[in-house]
Amino acid sequence: MTDLNEQVLQAWDTHQQMFFLLFDAIEPDAFAGKPTGMSGRSIGNIFAHVNNQRFEWIKVSAPELIDGLIRIPVKSKAEREAIRKDQLHPALEQSGAAMRQMFANALDKGKLKGQKTPIMTMYSYMIAHEWYHIGEVGMTLTLAGYKLDEQTAWGIWSWGRWTPSGAAPADQES
Repeated sequence: MTDLNEQVLQAWDTHQQMFFLLFDAIEPDAFAGKPTGMSGRSIGNIFAHVNNQRFEWIKVSAPELIDGLIRIPVKSKAEREAIRKDQLHPALEQSGAAMRQMFANALDKGKLKGQKTPIMTMYSYMIAHEWYHIGEVGMTLTLAGYKLDEQTAWGIWSWGRWTPSGAAPADQES
């Protein structure tokens, strides 16, 4: 694996770290939160969508990694209302690890199986998709009457100060 490939995987690790910084800061009862007076997905439904979309990408591009992954049921109203934080956390951890492995395998081969789009374009799209929903989570929390603590609200945007191990990044040469 090349140094650039390692950097791509480190970027995914940083994305996952910031993703879980947000996820872990949300109180369990907020996962049912929806914007007051509006229709739309609850916080739990948004995270379930992210997990389930990862599941679909993995099913197409790395089906050998699908065993053991959890697809969150969301078809019925009862299923959507039953989504809990403790149900989502392991599913998102597992799908995030499988996504990382999918990227590692694809970087080694130079192609993401089942995709016509170049690998780095798909990688960028997948991260953009997740951050769109992270923004949606922040907005929905606010509209549903919940508030993120300031450390988390600002911390997810301070990714340059983080590494996958949680330590400050080493000085890098320009």
